[in-house]
Formats: sequence, C-alpha cells, structure tokens
Amino acid sequence: MAYKEEKPEFGHAMLKYFALDPSYLNLNNGSYGTTPRPVLEAIRALSDRIEANPDLFHRIDFKPMLDEARSRVAQIIGANRDEVVFVPNASMGVNTVLRNFDWEEGDIIFAFTTTYGSVSRTVQYLTDVPPHPTKCVINLEFPMTHADILETFKQHIHANPAKPNKKRVAVIDGIVSNPGVLLPWKEMVKICKQEGIFSLIDAAHSIGQEVGLDLHKIDPDFWISNCHKWLSARRSCAVLYVPERNQHIIKCSIPTSHTYISPKDRTGPNFVVQFDWNGTIDYSSYITVTDAIEFREWMGGEEKINEYCHSLAIKGGQALAKVLGTSVMDPDGELTLNMVNVALPLPVDFPNMAAAAESMRNAILAKNAFSASYFHNNSWWTRCSAQVWNEIGDFEELGRRWLEVCADIKQQYGFTD
Repeated sequence: MAYKEEKPEFGHAMLKYFALDPSYLNLNNGSYGTTPRPVLEAIRALSDRIEANPDLFHRIDFKPMLDEARSRVAQIIGANRDEVVFVPNASMGVNTVLRNFDWEEGDIIFAFTTTYGSVSRTVQYLTDVPPHPTKCVINLEFPMTHADILETFKQHIHANPAKPNKKRVAVIDGIVSNPGVLLPWKEMVKICKQEGIFSLIDAAHSIGQEVGLDLHKIDPDFWISNCHKWLSARRSCAVLYVPERNQHIIKCSIPTSHTYISPKDRTGPNFVVQFDWNGTIDYSSYITVTDAIEFREWMGGEEKINEYCHSLAIKGGQALAKVLGTSVMDPDGELTLNMVNVALPLPVDFPNMAAAAESMRNAILAKNAFSASYFHNNSWWTRCSAQVWNEIGDFEELGRRWLEVCADIKQQYGFTD
C-alpha cells in the first residue's frame, strides 16, 4: 500500500494518492470526503474476500475486524471501544439518539438556526408528533465570537428553564456545516452539565479535523462524527459515542436489531451488539477505517496533517478574498479550522434565492471546480475545505472561476454593476 512508501510533501504531490480527476479543482472535502487510493485498494481486497465466502464473513470473520476498527477510532477520540459504534452518517447517529429519548410534554429540545438541515428537521418532526416536546431555536449570525455564542446560549437556557421532572436536550454542532465554523462546543458541554441538560454533539466535521480529542475529559452525553469527511475513510461511515452511563438511553438501534432486548428483560449491556448487526450492509467502509487511520499515520499523523490544512485554510481564504475583492468571515481565525468562509461578490436581493443558489451550484460545477456556497446573515459566501493535496494556487484559481460564475449569475438575473 502507498503508506509503505516514502511520503511526498503536502500539496499537489499528494494528488497521486487520491482518485480525483486531475482536472477537477476540489475545495469541498468537507461535504463528502475524498477516499485515498490505499483505502480504496483495501476496500477492493476486502470486497473480494467477502464475495469469496459471504457466509463465513458475515457470520464469523467480520466481528473481530469491526472491533479493531472501533478500537482504533476510540483511541483517536479518547473513548473506550465499547462506547463507540459505527453508523452510516452523522444524521443517522443524531436521529438514533433523539428517537431513543422517552419524550414527554414539557421537555425542551434546544437547536440553532445553523443546525444541519436534516437534524433541524428531525427536531421539528419530534415536536410535531405526540407528546410534542418543545423546540427552542437559538439564532446564530456570523461573524460572531465564541464569547458571543456562549452568552447567547446561556441566555436561551435561562429563558427556558426545565419544568418539574422534565428534561432538556441541546443539539450542538461541534463545527457548523454552513458557515464552516468551529463552535465553542466543549465549553457548551460544561454549561449543559451545570444546567442539567443532555448535550448531544453533532460533530460531523470533527474527527480528523479537531486534534487531541479526549471525550472522557470533555464528557459530552452523546457525540457523533463522520469518518468519511476528514478521517479519510470511504463514505459512508460515522462513529457514535455513547458513554456507558447513557447507554441505557439508547434502547434500540435504527433499524431494530435482532439482538434487541426489551429494557425490562435486560440483565447486562446491549448497546454495542445491536449496532454490530442490524441488517445486512456493506461493512467495508467501517472495517477499512483502520486502513484510513494507518494512511494518515503514514502521512505524518493528525497534528502534522491539520497544521498544514489549517495554515492553508487561513492563507488560502485570504488569497481567495483578494481575488474576489471581498473578505473572509473570520479574520481573527477563532472560528476557523480547515474550512474557511469567504464572501462572494453577489447581490442579496435575488427574486428567488433558492433558484439562485441552485444556479451557483451548477455553474461552479460546470467550471469543473467546487466549493460550497450558501446565504447567511444577508451575504453570499463560499466555504472552502483545505486538504493535503491543495495549495494556495488552488484558492486563487477557484477565485477566478467564481468571478466568472458571479458575473454570469448577475447577468442571468438582470443585475448590473
């Protein structure tokens, strides 16, 4: 495998280790991830092994391999192996937790205006159906500081106190999807503990982007992160962390496993086994997380990888803003890890904002490049992901292509400078 070779310097020399079209300008690793070739090779080898004897694999061989992958992930996030299981993606993990609570009228679910769409809709659904817990949405408008976020969070908590014998659950992003900003989620977990609130951390972008995670020390009540975004695993794969003290809350996997035992009949732990097998799936994305971690170790390890990507995000964002003639959302860098948000030179009064957003997406793809674009706080922005194969020149070239897109979009909708 490639990780046995002498590693090249980060930048374009790394592109040979990824299956990207050489002509495609990819600054959107944050959405779907980008699987390295060595991991793809490991998946192909595992797939061949599975197909050679499906019964042997699915009945016997998969379990120790899955346990090893869980062990490796647990080490990275500072957890015990039997506190982590794999699920298809972060949305599934968040849904699993939220749908396992025994909701009552008078319970409160805190979410944010920046909560990821499917998670926000899940909260809405739970409040729409009996017994109708209460939804409390907290408004975040960036740029804003971590201190501002914490103060806003405290204000909403104190304005929505717990009713007698009722629970409160806060769904908190570790790193928001759009804008791609780091929240002070560790401090928010502390606040939740002080206030008697369950903390559910949607850390979709965290593993592989936040260095030195220690969940035992941070101690959230639930934490979910995609391995296919920044940890170099193949999509789709996410890790769900539930500390032992809360595993009784997760009574059932989604879908329900044949190993499900009614809580009234349980005599011991039943958390991990339900997620080991809850229907036939392709286990290769889960099992080859081990290969993804080994590839990252070969590249130099988490600190070296993220030092490069973070520095590139900061410098690349400034370079992109210069080309576009705009500014970065977070000039001080407090909110920025490996994703940077840069304003697009576009009007804010399109007659149909959804149609304009779709036009932007299609137009930048037609330029054989991509970075996520979105509207936030009365401005259009693009979110760029810095990865080990990127260089400053990629941000500058992206800027030139976005300038063409913005000019075309303005002309399409009848705007003149």
